[in-house]
Amino acid sequence: MPRFKPVIRKNKLRREGGLTGLLFACVGASIGSGWLFGPLYTAEFAGPLSIGSWLIGALAILLLALVFAELAPLIPRAGAVVHLAHVGNGPIVGHLWSWMLFLSYAAIAPIEVTAVLTYANNYLPGFLQPHTGLLSAQGFGTALLLLTIFVVLNFLVVRWVLKINNAATGWKLAIPLLTVILLISISWHPGNFAVRAVNQVTDLHGMFAAVASGGVIFSLLGFRHAIDLAGESKNPRRDVPIAVIGSVLIASAIYIGLQVAFLGAVNPQDLAHGGWQNLRFHGINGPFAALAISIGIGWLAVLLYVDAFVSPAGTALIYTTTAARVSLATAETGAAPQWVSRVNRFGVPWVSLILLYVVGAVFFFPFPSWQKMVGYIASMTVLSYVIGPIALLQLRRALPEGDRPFRLWWAPALAPLAFVVSNWIVFWSGLHTLNFIFSTLSGLLAIYAITGIWRKGRWSEMGWQYMWWVIPYFCGLWLISWIGPKSLGGIGTLTFFPSMGVVAVLSVSIFYMAIHQAVSDQQINAYMLQFAHGIGHAP
Repeated sequence: MPRFKPVIRKNKLRREGGLTGLLFACVGASIGSGWLFGPLYTAEFAGPLSIGSWLIGALAILLLALVFAELAPLIPRAGAVVHLAHVGNGPIVGHLWSWMLFLSYAAIAPIEVTAVLTYANNYLPGFLQPHTGLLSAQGFGTALLLLTIFVVLNFLVVRWVLKINNAATGWKLAIPLLTVILLISISWHPGNFAVRAVNQVTDLHGMFAAVASGGVIFSLLGFRHAIDLAGESKNPRRDVPIAVIGSVLIASAIYIGLQVAFLGAVNPQDLAHGGWQNLRFHGINGPFAALAISIGIGWLAVLLYVDAFVSPAGTALIYTTTAARVSLATAETGAAPQWVSRVNRFGVPWVSLILLYVVGAVFFFPFPSWQKMVGYIASMTVLSYVIGPIALLQLRRALPEGDRPFRLWWAPALAPLAFVVSNWIVFWSGLHTLNFIFSTLSGLLAIYAITGIWRKGRWSEMGWQYMWWVIPYFCGLWLISWIGPKSLGGIGTLTFFPSMGVVAVLSVSIFYMAIHQAVSDQQINAYMLQFAHGIGHAP
């Protein structure tokens, strides 16, 4: 049976964040490299139906956001999602989910830095290798320098980090909105929205695939920053639910507007040969800058080049901030060594920041394209957040009369629905992405299994009896993907929509299995009671 013991730190994080800071942290994180590249890749997947991709993604993320709007104020600590993974599922599941979260966060800043250099290569050639799009030696060195800047800025107290982000977010909101207005006003081709009969099925399947792999989910995950910064919010019970839900609505509206403007602005002649699937802007790394130049508003292209630094850089800054809090929580729960949780006298988790720099540098090595990387990371992140709907009903059962600043309506129906939709997103990412994710997770499970054998008495304490639902869950998702549609990398035994039906059945079964295999209500109450007294935990 897992045991929890308090971890008391000499220095603590400071509660200096307000509602505006949390809301702008979420919105600012959403408006990063996703808006610079996402509409193009989404259109390549789904053509005019790409608008549907953003609507589906927005509804899916809103479902998760509503779940966490109730959960986050219950554990108002840095990296709250890490603690939620432990609270009802024992140490081994909590550790596994902790490292999923850590990997998904640690990769964001390098992805955003790569986006900065991709756009900058248009006017300062040399950052990218010709014909490959990978970083050159010069680009690698510059990427490390930019990452250093983001880490150093995070050595400021969180109040100043949020102020810097607030200033950047004002700009980041203004430029996409200006782009939408100008493209619709100057270059509008209604015929681009016609769904051609020959591509109808392809576009329909692509509409769903684009949610995971076209940058949709990657761009809308900013809501999680209010959860991760809850431990530094002045009034998390009020501010966190508002920031979580509000940021999803704001970001979704902006991205849907951008997709509409992009689709309408493309010259129909560029679609004459190959359609949306073969749309390319040769010689310019960045679809919106290319569109601006092609329709004669070069000054907008200049603004976009400036924003191509500000937007990804702002997102990289705030992700570095929250990623440090997530790694801090992994140490508090025992998934990482305790020295990772060290906080200096200014309330800065300095060891976590250094760890993030080292891990982030690895992602600058020759990894796949921006599109493939965001597909991997978005799917990994969604998979890490599926623990939320499970934790929601576990806590409802264990603490039925608990004080909840926000209470999700129809939670017994919406929680399993959120779990199903999240698994659809992971399924839509395709077999190659699942191979990457599950091979990584299998390695982590093997490490923990070996650790349990080598460390006397540790095996029984790791809570393996609470994690047996994870094995059929992962294996089932992978198997459905393998026999699923060829468009997602499968062998084609099941077509697209029947595969989704099977995923739904598997998801509902696993959801209630996880609820049934939860730790006892008494243990959940003990865990939550220690939070009420402001004490950290480690299994």
